Amino acid sequence: MDVNKSRKRDLLQAFDLVTTKGKKTDGVYELSGVKASQDFDGYTCWLSFKDLTVTLLFHGAFDMDYEDEDTQKVFFKKISKMLDDKESY
Repeated sequence: MDVNKSRKRDLLQAFDLVTTKGKKTDGVYELSGVKASQDFDGYTCWLSFKDLTVTLLFHGAFDMDYEDEDTQKVFFKKISKMLDDKESY
């Protein structure tokens, strides 16, 4: 599988996990330090962790903004672990 497809799939699954199992406060869900939110119609969604924000767009595109390269690495390790352990939430 293409790394980009795998990464997109993980991001979408992480968004779903955070919004279904996370705690909702002021329209933002949070699970294990990862936050998820969306605009009013659901066409644009966001995942955030520390200084990183991922924007997920309706047609499968995504954009990632972060200050520290290590944050990106920790984020992907974190969501990978969350997805592996999703039954425990």
